[in-house]
Amino acid sequence: MTEQEILEQIEALNKQLEEIRMQGADAGLLIDEAERELQHQEDLQRIRGFRMIDDDFMNVVFDDNVEGTELLLRIILDNPTINVNSVKTQRVMKNLLGRDVWLDIDANDDTGKEYNIEIQRADKGAERKRARYHSSIKDAHLLKAGDDFSKLPESYVIFITENDVMKGGLPIYFIERVITNTGEPFNDGEHIVYVNGASENGTTELGKLMHDFLCEDPNDMYYIPLAKKVRYFKEDEKGVATMCKALEDMRNEVARETARETAEKTKVENALNLLKLGKLSFEEIANAIGLSVERITELAKMQPARP
Repeated sequence: MTEQEILEQIEALNKQLEEIRMQGADAGLLIDEAERELQHQEDLQRIRGFRMIDDDFMNVVFDDNVEGTELLLRIILDNPTINVNSVKTQRVMKNLLGRDVWLDIDANDDTGKEYNIEIQRADKGAERKRARYHSSIKDAHLLKAGDDFSKLPESYVIFITENDVMKGGLPIYFIERVITNTGEPFNDGEHIVYVNGASENGTTELGKLMHDFLCEDPNDMYYIPLAKKVRYFKEDEKGVATMCKALEDMRNEVARETARETAEKTKVENALNLLKLGKLSFEEIANAIGLSVERITELAKMQPARP
């Protein structure tokens, strides 16, 4: 189905839905069915507009995609000998003492090198200290208790950004530690790379890659392994079904999170009302509302002092 056909289908469904609603309460089932079909057509239109720079689409394109990830790393690091062993998207690295990290793409190669590739459209998501934090958390997970520090593998944290967040006008930036008073490299095995997605120079391998990341139509892409994957999730029946399921899961998760936030807000409002009455202890309010005594204490401190 072409983009124009999808848009025409959406318009027809909207008209049909409006006609059904005018039939009154007895049309409930018909409305539900029409709304589901309308949502499906809108999902198809949204899928057609996805690019690899879009986080949700990147997840499905690169998950378990050794060939595509290998191509990505070989071009960015200008190293045709990289052979990727495994790759997963959205891998969670826990930090028991602080903030967890979700890795967009987590990969390793046959020499033991580790790679974390982050795709960022918003400049805010590509802060320099985030790159530092990702590198440190990945290191913490790579070294087992009792291992010698020399066993820590070489690692790369690579940010592919839609804009030139470094503001240097370069297509790529390599960040390495140096001994400042000698100028010599520190050689600790940590590498941070920023790729400027705004640099779509069609005469270079990297420029062609960035073009593909910002491209909606697989027929206009340079690299066949990437175009093949993009085409599968945009045009193949099974691939499109996978994307529709992913979009449905995201909507459900948003609905669940909204419900949790609403429930929490209601609990806080009820707790504040009970605190204003001043007739119950903090423990009694906590038990009645379902919040901790510590949370009730915090809310009480926010209340204006009584005259």
